[in-house]
Amino acid sequence: MPASPPKPSLLESLRQRSDIVRNADEATRRPLGDALKDIDRRLLAAFRWLDEALGHLEVLRPVVAHHFAIEPVLTIIKPRYDRGFVSYRRSEFLGMDLIERVELFYRLAGDAPIRVKTQLGAAAAMDDRLRAAQLDFHYQVEPDETRAVRCGIFSVAPAVTASVRFVPDYRRMVVTAMLRNVDRLEAVTLEFRPDALGEPALEDLVRLILGEANTFLKRAPLAGIGAKPAAPAGDAVAGILPLSRYGVAAK
Repeated sequence: MPASPPKPSLLESLRQRSDIVRNADEATRRPLGDALKDIDRRLLAAFRWLDEALGHLEVLRPVVAHHFAIEPVLTIIKPRYDRGFVSYRRSEFLGMDLIERVELFYRLAGDAPIRVKTQLGAAAAMDDRLRAAQLDFHYQVEPDETRAVRCGIFSVAPAVTASVRFVPDYRRMVVTAMLRNVDRLEAVTLEFRPDALGEPALEDLVRLILGEANTFLKRAPLAGIGAKPAAPAGDAVAGILPLSRYGVAAK
């Protein structure tokens, strides 16, 4: 059995512990301007990395392994990455020109439009839910065999518009990441330490976009959910006629 490594002497142990405290103190005493510029550099690097990544995705147009659902109305199943872009904006803070936000927008597209048939009394609620999910649609009424108008048809484009916005809070030294329609039709906000937004985190973000893993959502604490509450059970849901008859994917 190999011998255990010798324990450090008391003086060596004290030296190691004091070095840790000293380094932490130096980090907290870091000039404010340097800390702000470091956040700015990290966000600019994130912009450049994401800009290249989106360019490759637009060439490859991979299938995204997500199901985007408005329960129990419709589900957009495994759309394909269509196109996207990333931009950033600067503003002045404490006399310095710093990045105010980095924004990523992209579009996923399916194939045939999805038809949802509703009773007239449920049409307004359905309209609200589709708009809240940022889905494109067309609505028209449909008379029955007696020419009476009792229901309408929503023709929904099987396309999802998604976004990711990184907004630094230079006073609190954090960066919020606001995701909308990335892995589901809702919004979520995470709060990152600036040093946590390196290339590994950006790789996890792309994997989340493609539906390969949700590790990005576990990299930072939840700051708040911006999703619109689901419509309550009742007339709005009960008014939606059976979906299987109209080719609508639903659970």
